[in-house]
Amino acid sequence: MTQHQATANEIYNERDDATFRHARREAILIFCVWAVALLWAVPYCYFAGFRGNAGPIDPETMPLIWGVPSWCFWGIAAPWLAADVFTVWLCFFYMEDDDLGEAQEGADLAEDVAEHHPTQKAES
Repeated sequence: MTQHQATANEIYNERDDATFRHARREAILIFCVWAVALLWAVPYCYFAGFRGNAGPIDPETMPLIWGVPSWCFWGIAAPWLAADVFTVWLCFFYMEDDDLGEAQEGADLAEDVAEHHPTQKAES
C-alpha cells in the first residue's frame, strides 16, 4: 500500500466518524445562518440607512424605534438578537455530545509525548 492510499483511507475513516459528521453538520449550519445574517444586515443597512427611498435621509424626520434609527434597529439590533436566540437554541437543543473515549486522568504527560512522538525526548 502506498503512502497516498494510506492517507486516503485515513481520511475516509475520519469522515465515517460520528464526531466528525456532527461537527461538520454544526459548522455548515452555523456558516449558513451567518451568511443569511450578512445578506440581511449589509444590504438592509445600506438601502434603508444611507440611501432611503427618496434620496438622502433627513435626520429630523427619521423614524425611531426606542430612540434608535429604525434602519439601525432592523439592520443591526434585530439580527443580533436573532443570532443570540439561534446560539442558545444551537448550544442547548441541537448540538450533541459525542463520546471522545475514556479520559486518561492519571497518565504521565511525558510518557504520552514520548510514545506518540518517538523522535522527541520526554523531559523528566
